[in-house]
Amino acid sequence: MCPVCGLPKELCVCQEIAREQQRISVYSIKRRFGKVVTIVEGVDEKQLDLKDLTKRLKSKLACGGTAKGGRIELQGYHKARIKEALVEIGFSPEMIDVK
Repeated sequence: MCPVCGLPKELCVCQEIAREQQRISVYSIKRRFGKVVTIVEGVDEKQLDLKDLTKRLKSKLACGGTAKGGRIELQGYHKARIKEALVEIGFSPEMIDVK
């Protein structure tokens, strides 16, 4: 049983609703030695499993990364493909802001 909606786990839609309501921002920064890191912010850790989302994004984008401080850090420049990957996972395209 889901603790939020009270439905069985097979019928629970809490995760899907939470994904559609997230306001996500994506940007890239340069780290030491010229390495580029793509940052995904705005995912609510209380509603979604951040580690599972990180694992799925890393496998879709074929890169390394980590979940740190409430945000996802992916190794490399992935701004061109990240929106498509997030929509495929179930996030709303209107709520994803790629800077």
